[in-house]
Amino acid sequence: MNADPADQRKLLDLADLDARIRRDEHVAGNPPQAAQVRELLAQRTTLAHELAARANARDDLKAELARVESDVNVVDARMARDSERLATATNPKQAQGFESELASLARRKSDLEDAELVLMEQLEAADAAVAEQEAKIADANARGAELSSEAKRVVAEATERLETSRRDRSAIAGAIPADLLALYDRLASRGIGAGLLRGGACEACRMVLPPNDLAVVRRAQTDEVVFCPECGAILVRTEESR
Repeated sequence: MNADPADQRKLLDLADLDARIRRDEHVAGNPPQAAQVRELLAQRTTLAHELAARANARDDLKAELARVESDVNVVDARMARDSERLATATNPKQAQGFESELASLARRKSDLEDAELVLMEQLEAADAAVAEQEAKIADANARGAELSSEAKRVVAEATERLETSRRDRSAIAGAIPADLLALYDRLASRGIGAGLLRGGACEACRMVLPPNDLAVVRRAQTDEVVFCPECGAILVRTEESR
């Protein structure tokens, strides 16, 4: 195929725009923040599981503390009842029984109050552990919101660039002969459609052409469409190709 060298040079602009379009399509569909968001979601799930475990442990302590406090109330009620009975007892033996029970109840109350203090300390630590985990989740949520905002901005910017690049591509493509454009599009659908020959290397694949292949390319007429023997892209020759 033959094509005006000026039309062949337009393919370089087309290839550059196609590369930009591919990059921005990738960014629009998969912004760089997406991987961080996925990682953050997994981290937040782990944090939520740990929060649930800590909250359950705290609730168990609350339930146990409530049980001990209830037992203390029961002991107080029994001590009040026995004290009243002791005050009105006339039988020494009966009075001695009340005194013995009151002593036993006092020991029981002391043990319960000791347990109550331990549970209150444990509950305080459990509340702190829950608050710590909630703070971590809040930080993760804030970071997630920040990343989402950044991703939306990046996608919006990529979408805007895409619109400009596609518009520019249409304008350039409209100025290229149909047969040359069809050839380029067919090659571009499999990789890079065209590349500049610069200093004996194809800029489409960054490969240096073997001397024999380079000699064949350089002997070709300026309007002849030639191809890179390495990647198959159209080799566009300019003053930089000498």
